[in-house]
Formats: sequence, structure tokens, C-alpha cells
Amino acid sequence: MAKIPCDVKDLKPPAEGRLVEVVDGSIKVPDNPIVAFIEGDGIGPEVVRSARAVIDAAVKKAYGGKRRIVWWEVAAGEKAMETCGELLPKATLEALRLAKVGLKGPLTTPVGSGYRSLNVAIRMALDLYANIRPVRYYGQPAPHKYADKVNFVIFRENTEDLYAGIEWPADSPEARKVAEFLKKEFGIELRPNTGIGIKPISEYATKRIARKAFKWAIEHGNRVVTIMHKGNIMKYTEGAFMRWAYEVATTEFRDHVVTEQELYEKYGGQMPEGKILVNDRIADNMLQQIITRPWDYEIILAPNVNGDYISDEANALVGGIGMAAGMNAGDYIAVAEPVHGTAPKYAGKDVANPTAEILSAVLLVAEHMGWKEVGKLVEEAIKRAIRDKKVTQDLARHMPGVTPLKTSEYTQALIEYIESL
Repeated sequence: MAKIPCDVKDLKPPAEGRLVEVVDGSIKVPDNPIVAFIEGDGIGPEVVRSARAVIDAAVKKAYGGKRRIVWWEVAAGEKAMETCGELLPKATLEALRLAKVGLKGPLTTPVGSGYRSLNVAIRMALDLYANIRPVRYYGQPAPHKYADKVNFVIFRENTEDLYAGIEWPADSPEARKVAEFLKKEFGIELRPNTGIGIKPISEYATKRIARKAFKWAIEHGNRVVTIMHKGNIMKYTEGAFMRWAYEVATTEFRDHVVTEQELYEKYGGQMPEGKILVNDRIADNMLQQIITRPWDYEIILAPNVNGDYISDEANALVGGIGMAAGMNAGDYIAVAEPVHGTAPKYAGKDVANPTAEILSAVLLVAEHMGWKEVGKLVEEAIKRAIRDKKVTQDLARHMPGVTPLKTSEYTQALIEYIESL
């Protein structure tokens, strides 16, 4: 394994691979693309190792050796601190910019420490404005009556809203200054010792995440895009998010969409063939709608915080976040990562479920890089493993009489299924 780069001047992409390029506004993927990867913390090294092995097996099966991924390790989190003396080296960010495709494990950020999340820092630094989170049922044990009806892709805006991190502690001079300004300029008086946060949502950021969601819907043949918001209360942030998303739909994608209002006023409630329904739902209503009527929803477009809430709830319907995939994408760069955290109590024990990391890698390779055959093979292997009750402990405990597989054993089982397809 090549030395992990700590300084930008030490960056040397693997000689046996080629970097993904941008040509005429689209990425061009060679047959031997360099994919940067970050092992991450806690269970990260185990699940990333599993994902790489499964993806390599699927690439080999799909293309018979004509294509292969060249993996390039870079560091963030605890390994970066040990190797480079900092949590997020500039060399790591530059490597991700060069490669344009990255896979990362979960990273630790101390809660309440004042240190910005490393995951958020990477998204911000690379302008990965779209957090794409598919939620699908593969036959796993699930608590929901309609788990088999759940098939969502959540498009969560990644750079604004509360995750932008504009806030001041209650006892800070900055908070007092803002409170004084609000009282003096607008006659708004806050209670003493109040923490203050600012929630920015812009037209620019909203419209570009909306474009990505509608392009995905068109490419994948989805029938409905739902804008999730709390615009009835936050009229000029989340309400604006809704209005700007509708504006993108009805101007830039006019030939493809029908709004819910148009559906009833112009079409008598009957969807025209080949069109995409665009509607919106208030956030609290949306959170219960995906439970009571999951079949009504496919693409969910949401501001940052709403997107976070609903993706965890949606994954709970199909068994939890152990199988929850995610990808952070910009116009050209994408870094895939699971929704779950580092699970330190399971680290190094060979018991963690790597499926979320594997499915995140599928998003990167099959969707962003366009190697669709890889995604089909991996997803079919996961379905067969669950069907045959070859699962890790988190799923096995809900299957009476099933002996759980270790992470490494489950990985090998998936590879064997892929090779048999």
C-alpha cells in the first residue's frame, strides 16, 4: 500500500490508474478509474474493506477484466491525526478533487465539542451540495407493515439550513450583540440568555439541488417528486425552498412535469402518461405520510435538516440504518458514505453490517460513474443473501434460529453470489 499523503506536494495518484475527467460538462470515466477512499473511524476500516472487495468482484464479473477500479487511500479522522497530525489534511481534500470519485467510512466528531463535523467539512470544502439517500427494501427483517412498498430516493440539500453552522452560545458577546441589533432595528426582544442561530436558505442552492432531483427522476423513470418543507411557519426559508423548487420544475422541466394543482384543474385527477407529478408536503405531515402511504412517494426533495430527519425515519421502515446508503455529490465530484456512524463498541470485532457502505459504493460506481451493471449484481447478491438468511448479527437477531455471519463471512457470501450470477 502506498504511503498516505499528508501534504499536497506529496500527492501521487496510483500510476496503474487514470483520473476521472470532465469533458463537455460531464464526467468521463476511464476503464481503470482511480477512486480515492477514506477508511474512517470505528467500524469504518472493516466496512470499507468489505465494500471494496464486493465492488471489485462485481466489476470483474460485469466486465470480465476489461474494467477495474484502482483504489487510492487518503486519510481523515483518527488515522489522519495519527499519520498527519490533523483530522482533515488538505492533501485529502485535494486528492478527492483530483479523483472526483471517493468512498469514505464513517468519521468521528466529538458531540458538543465545538468542532465542526468532518463529514460536513468535506461536503462544504468540495461543494457536494446534494446528499442522495436511496431507501429500499431488500427482504430484510423490518417492523413496518408496508416495508415492501418503500422505495424512495431522498435529495437532501447539503450546504445550507441549520447545518451551515451559523449560531452563537447564549452567554456569548456575539449573541448579546445580535439580540441588541434585533431589538434596536426591528423591535424584536428575545429572552435574556438566549442562544441564537441563523437558518440560511438561498435561491441558488435550492435550485441546483432541485435540478439534480428532477434530472434523476427523468433518468430513472420516477413518477412523482415531492418537496418536503415547513413553509407554513418558516415562510421565507423553507417556504422559499418550496417556491424555488416549483419554479425549477415548471420552467426548466416544463415538458416533463405536472403540478398537483394542474393535475386536478386540467386533467381531472388523471396523470398524463409519461409525466412526473410534482407536489409538496408540510414536513410533519410528510413524516407520517411515508408511514401510512409509502407507495405515494418516490423522490423526496428537502432542505438539509428535513432531509436528515426523513431519511432516518424512512430507513427505520425497512429495518434501520445498517443498510442506509448515501452519496454526497456536486456537479462533478461525488463522495459516497453510509448514513450510520462509527459504532465504536463494534470496532475490530468483525460483526458490523457492511451493507450500508456497500450500497453507498454502489451509488458511486453505478450511478455517478455510470457502471450500472455493477449495481444490479450487488443488489441482487444482497437480496439473495437475505433470502437465504446469510446475514450479520443486526439482522440475524430478528430471524429466529439464524446464526449470524461475521462481517468477513458475509462479505465472502456476497462475492460468491456475485460470481454465481
